[in-house]
Amino acid sequence: MAIAFRKTTSTKRPRTGLSGAEPVQSIHVAGRDLLVTVRRNRQARRLILRLAPEGDGVLVTAPPRAGTRQIAEFLERHRSWIEDRLDDAPRPIDIIDGAILPFRGAPLRIVHHGGRLRTKLSPAPLGIDAEPDDPRLVALFAEPARTGAAQALSELHVGGAPEHLARRVADFLKAEAKSALMVAVDRHAQTVGLKPAAMTLKDTKSRWGSCTSDRRLSFSWRIAMAPPDILDYLAAHEVAHFVEMNHSAAFWALCRKLCPGSEAGRAWLRTHGAVLQAVRVGSR
Repeated sequence: MAIAFRKTTSTKRPRTGLSGAEPVQSIHVAGRDLLVTVRRNRQARRLILRLAPEGDGVLVTAPPRAGTRQIAEFLERHRSWIEDRLDDAPRPIDIIDGAILPFRGAPLRIVHHGGRLRTKLSPAPLGIDAEPDDPRLVALFAEPARTGAAQALSELHVGGAPEHLARRVADFLKAEAKSALMVAVDRHAQTVGLKPAAMTLKDTKSRWGSCTSDRRLSFSWRIAMAPPDILDYLAAHEVAHFVEMNHSAAFWALCRKLCPGSEAGRAWLRTHGAVLQAVRVGSR
């Protein structure tokens, strides 16, 4: 097994949960070259292996002192585990004309027109079939109606060249995520009496949000595809770190105070988060 390290840029600020990715390994498994992202966690006591959401790599959580050789041997011992998980990996959901995607927890049909058309959201005409082919989306849309979630099928009308369709849809979702998160963050920040220093959107695979010790927030824009109350839970979770830079009992108590539905939010992301990650936009 050949392993090659390359450096990636990472922040030096203290962060809750896992630190930023440091070196990246490549491992050849089942005829494929997979990226292995290594994340250091001060609380980790052993190496932990997970398959990346899109099945294009694996994630290793490692204690600070774990060395390159130890990680390489760990990967080799778990080669069969990686192969088995690759066989079971969920297929990606492509953004193409006619595709059904989740948006605010409800079905959204992509309609590509071409030409110079500004991206526009509108209700779908009566009689349009909203049933997706992907069983993961069927399960997501079958969830009970949630506060603020639109249940009817909507359509997103997108112009431009076909090769730019996925990017334009992602741009729309990013704008929607930013707008909704700003409102939710501001509301929760007022409750704790502290303001965020900054807020950015990213496309992270392993976590939905993060907060630094100087209150700089980062969120995955894919949360725009989740129901509004799930987005609100995520905002509350990160704002709670303004006061508690940990996941102690005090943190969870504050999180529940900000968002009484915190447990339901966590459960929804565990159940359906991989579907949002499976929507393929391009290289990440």
